[in-house]
Amino acid sequence: MKQVHDAIKIILSDREHYSSTLNWAVDYCRASLHMDEADLRVQCLYILNNIQRWRHPEAKAVRATLKQFAGVR
Repeated sequence: MKQVHDAIKIILSDREHYSSTLNWAVDYCRASLHMDEADLRVQCLYILNNIQRWRHPEAKAVRATLKQFAGVR
């Protein structure tokens, strides 16, 4: 779960894109930091759905981490 939280913190650190490509994802990310493992798996799906257009140097790695944790292929 630490890797997932670290990935989510990368998303939250990209404040420049809060109002554009990270619009809804920011709220989902903030909520996810206080969830247990089962709820976090579901929340990762919501986050992934809302960061599809997000561009960041670490975006690919963040998506891979969230997908692996959520069990997405």
